[in-house]
Amino acid sequence: MKKLTNWYFRILELMMVLCLAAMCLMVFGNVILRHFFNSGVNVAEELSRFMFIWLTFLGAIVAMREGAHLGVDVLVSRLSGKPRFFAALLGQALVLACCGVLLWGLLMQRQLHLANVGLVTGISMSVVYSAAYLCAISIGVLSAVNIVRLATGRVSVSALLPSNYID
Repeated sequence: MKKLTNWYFRILELMMVLCLAAMCLMVFGNVILRHFFNSGVNVAEELSRFMFIWLTFLGAIVAMREGAHLGVDVLVSRLSGKPRFFAALLGQALVLACCGVLLWGLLMQRQLHLANVGLVTGISMSVVYSAAYLCAISIGVLSAVNIVRLATGRVSVSALLPSNYID
């Protein structure tokens, strides 16, 4: 399972690198075209925006795994014993609940995304925002795993704090 998880995150990181590289090439190419030839590629602007959306959501997934999200542990770090355990458990449960709300909202707007397309590329917005589905599910699974690991004692509360996060 660990090997499969590592492959999943390597694929996500590769997708992030490809999105960033493609965005840089398209935007730089458009700058050169506009500066020297007074023209540009309209598709490149829209595709770079879509790739930025994907890059953001994929980055959120990878950051969740690495514990790199902005976290405020002022209260939890001052607690000890059971209160600290329940505060960490509550934090992970809130993350899971937020993922559920995001997924529910995406499902509610599904028809809207299917009907809308990019003006230049004609790409369905459902393809663009499918990254949000992936994000909600992936982060939800990660937080559910953290809850199970915390409840079974396989991970300490300190390991889940932003400053001490361990994979």
